[in-house]
Amino acid sequence: MYSATSPADLLSQAEILSMSGLEFMQGILDGRFPGPPIGQTLGYRLHEVQGGRVVFRGTPEFNVTNPMGTVHGGWYGTLLDSAMACAVMTKVPRGSVYTTLEFKINITRAIPLGMPIDCLGEVDHTGRSTGVAHGEIRGIEDGKLYATGSTTCIIMARG
Repeated sequence: MYSATSPADLLSQAEILSMSGLEFMQGILDGRFPGPPIGQTLGYRLHEVQGGRVVFRGTPEFNVTNPMGTVHGGWYGTLLDSAMACAVMTKVPRGSVYTTLEFKINITRAIPLGMPIDCLGEVDHTGRSTGVAHGEIRGIEDGKLYATGSTTCIIMARG
């Protein structure tokens, strides 16, 4: 998998609309399409894609800390938003797009710097115009729960 380094690297809206969300997400995982640059910036990448389920894998390092030296809440939020929204994307039909309407996170404990984690997003519901999903961040080695989240996305037909 590789990340886009300029807007020219990203697929056009027409290219995205020509495939289902699952096909698009599998293309990113397989390296046929570029991943978003935010993953490179914040140290996470797409790890697994299935219909209604996405896993991102990442490791927080010093560059994502707050002034107290702990992992910034925005890192948890960005990772959970990515996983939950991309899980919804796997259910978006050809000819439609989606975006996050709102999301909420709960941080249950601090992730130690340098500890690899998985962030799972799973769909609870997708309809014609909305998708709802939940997510969690867990340590790969310790299996502990570090954060949970929920999201609502809007699904929009284009054409």
